[in-house]
Amino acid sequence: MPQDNDETVVDRLYRVIEQRRVERPAGSYTTKLFDDGRARIAQKVGEEAVETVIAAMADNKAEAVTESADLIYHLLVLWSDLGIDPDEIWRELEGREKHGRQSD
Repeated sequence: MPQDNDETVVDRLYRVIEQRRVERPAGSYTTKLFDDGRARIAQKVGEEAVETVIAAMADNKAEAVTESADLIYHLLVLWSDLGIDPDEIWRELEGREKHGRQSD
């Protein structure tokens, strides 16, 4: 989460994803996801989540890291498609932290 207006890799990646959504450069995987539509983007989020779980259950840390990165990327694409800024998610998490919901 950003502190003192510092950007995180998530912020930078989200900005690139937003550019792809608007500019739609040819040959971009992100452009293809947007062109394929929300159902396909959501499907990819689900696939990557399952692959992350499979890696975790196999106790394969390296694969879990790779699949987690894939999951986060596809989740950012879905957020972009829905018009959700990552800051909205961070605020929700901060609220849960303050109220002890899902934080212990």
